[in-house]
Amino acid sequence: MSTRENVELQKEQEFIDRLYDRVDALRGVTAQRVEDALTPVGNNLQARLERDVLVSERSGLLAALNAVDGSLCFGRIDLRNGVAHHIGRIGIREDDTEHTPLLIDWRAPVARPFYLATGHTPMGLRRRRHLTTEGRTVTELHDEILDLGDDERTGFEDPSGDAVLLAALSSARTGRMGDIVRTIQAEQDRIIRAPHRGVLVVEGGPGTGKTAVALHRAAFLLYEHRELLAKRAVLVVGPNPAFLRYIGEVLPALGETGVMLATQAELFPGVHARGTDTPRAAAVKGGAGMAEALALAVRDRQALPEPGAPLVIPHDDGDLVLDWEIAYEARQAARETRLPHNLARPYFSFHVIDALTRQLTERIGADPYGGPNFLGPDDVAQLGKSVAASEEVHAAVGELWPLLTPEDFLADYLAEPVYVPDEDAEAIRRAPGDREWTPADVPLLDESAELLGSDDSAERAAAEAERQERVAYAQGVLDLSRGSETYEFEDEEDSEVLAAHDIIDAERMAERQEEADHRSAAERAAADRTWAFGHIIVDEAQELSPMAWRLLMRRSPTRSLTLVGDPAQTSEEAGIGSWEKILEPYVGDRFEHVRLGVNYRTPAEIMELAARVVRAEDPSFEPPGSVRSTGENPWTRDAGADLAGAVARAVEELTPEEGRLAVIAPRALHEEIAAPLDGITPGAEPDLTRPVVLLGPREAKGLEFDHVLVVEPGRFGTSDLYVALTRATQRLGIVHREELPESLR
Repeated sequence: MSTRENVELQKEQEFIDRLYDRVDALRGVTAQRVEDALTPVGNNLQARLERDVLVSERSGLLAALNAVDGSLCFGRIDLRNGVAHHIGRIGIREDDTEHTPLLIDWRAPVARPFYLATGHTPMGLRRRRHLTTEGRTVTELHDEILDLGDDERTGFEDPSGDAVLLAALSSARTGRMGDIVRTIQAEQDRIIRAPHRGVLVVEGGPGTGKTAVALHRAAFLLYEHRELLAKRAVLVVGPNPAFLRYIGEVLPALGETGVMLATQAELFPGVHARGTDTPRAAAVKGGAGMAEALALAVRDRQALPEPGAPLVIPHDDGDLVLDWEIAYEARQAARETRLPHNLARPYFSFHVIDALTRQLTERIGADPYGGPNFLGPDDVAQLGKSVAASEEVHAAVGELWPLLTPEDFLADYLAEPVYVPDEDAEAIRRAPGDREWTPADVPLLDESAELLGSDDSAERAAAEAERQERVAYAQGVLDLSRGSETYEFEDEEDSEVLAAHDIIDAERMAERQEEADHRSAAERAAADRTWAFGHIIVDEAQELSPMAWRLLMRRSPTRSLTLVGDPAQTSEEAGIGSWEKILEPYVGDRFEHVRLGVNYRTPAEIMELAARVVRAEDPSFEPPGSVRSTGENPWTRDAGADLAGAVARAVEELTPEEGRLAVIAPRALHEEIAAPLDGITPGAEPDLTRPVVLLGPREAKGLEFDHVLVVEPGRFGTSDLYVALTRATQRLGIVHREELPESLR
């Protein structure tokens, strides 16, 4: 290594040492500031929001500081004017009073040339440098000369400028997605920094970095619109739990904690949908027609007595008769409010009670000789109170217009489905009382909750009673304080001393007794079905059903969404696939559609084989172009009679010293295949950090592995097979005992 190269390495090492000295100091200071920020602020909404933003920012910084490794700083840009900036995952200042950061956050505008500058458009840069570190030690430098007229050289020039990217693509996988801040490409950067408002559709084939771009977009938006999104939080919806575990460390490592990660199965608070549906049942439940079917079923629960068979209600002053006419008029009045079922129920009840009160009044106060009713207003009011207090009357109201929960209503509906074709009803029918919810049930529960509404009057009354109790207690404390002032003021100046009751009233004192809610915005959002998120990101968006989209759009009244997916990978029967069909009911054609066309994951040899599978159905199909070739061709192997043995031998052959291997096989074969494999439990949640993992094709969506073994591809549909074949970054093998699809022969 030349003297100049040693000097450059030493300069960067000195900077890294200085940076980590600052990081170590910040950890303790930031932890204390987070604790100090968690203070009660009473009922002042603005103060609570400001506190939440502050806690979110400091918690995010603390999470990032605790997660940093040697790659905290990964780059440097040297400007033509002689100024240099180091670029990293988060921004770090030299001290609290310093305006110029020691380390520039990758999302800051000044960092953007690191991703976009070229020799043709240098954006004011003289040089771009990539730093590679192990722990806190600088091990490699890669320089790109952007000012071609500059003759200065360091010895670390990278003629192609691709060394860092290719090294990252070829590195062993860990079972967890890492951030891509070192290697964000220009087309990805433009999407990451796209405007916040509106709907952005990011389409791209396997390996184009759709998910990584979406997550980094979430981090960028939280940086750019901190005050807004820290209050409202960002929701990231993924296809399955394994995928969420796979991406779960990306945003915390970038300092962002105001994000809720969830699958469709987790989007109804209090429900964990772990059941499974047949593909047919999931498709029926996801169909747009279910919204109308549920609405009609709710109206069916607003019943009337049979004509000629009224409900007879015992009363101290004689039986009351609730007939068809009374119930019909009450139902019409309640429906005219256009309120959800439970919220309209008090109007139904009021009209019934009013009619029964008139019935009682006419009977008791009637003049046998035809004169006027002799009951006065006070008498009528007393009779009305007696009717309203009658448990029998309330039972009759409940029989005709019951108070319903979404869970009770949907369980009853699925036990006897109506307003759908008979064959669809049979597909979704389940035993009465069955509450083993499936992911496809979650949008139906949400739809039911919208139709029913939540009557929280009892909770509000209880909360108000508790508040009044605190106010009364506070007033008692203040009264004691006032009563204790029995001393004589010696002079006029002493009389100006303020006591507790002079500076605070009982209401404010009671507010201070409230227990502060220290949950983050994301935690509060997870518990609130009606929460409106600041931004929503949906991965594998093409798979969601029309009913699932109704749920998500309720969570995004501002229609601020980033949708990520690939229609060619649609595998769910209920999936819409087409962006136009997904979005037309909500935003018409007012959305931006961008496409990622470069495959960074899958080598060219594997991608060509996968493309043949799709071209067998769609000859015009063009896959994304791969940026690299490994020279390793995919192979196929006939297992003969011993499928499990052949798989075990292939696993032994493919298992890398470093990295991960995925065996992707039909679910029906998992138990047979797992028998000879160590550490594999069929049916268990896959641990992606293990060297070998067994998955179904739909579990593999969005994931990547160094090596992949596909078993019995003839049992997969085209979309599932395309997904399975495109998960590998290095090698792909195929084992079968049944006939191969023609495209793989």
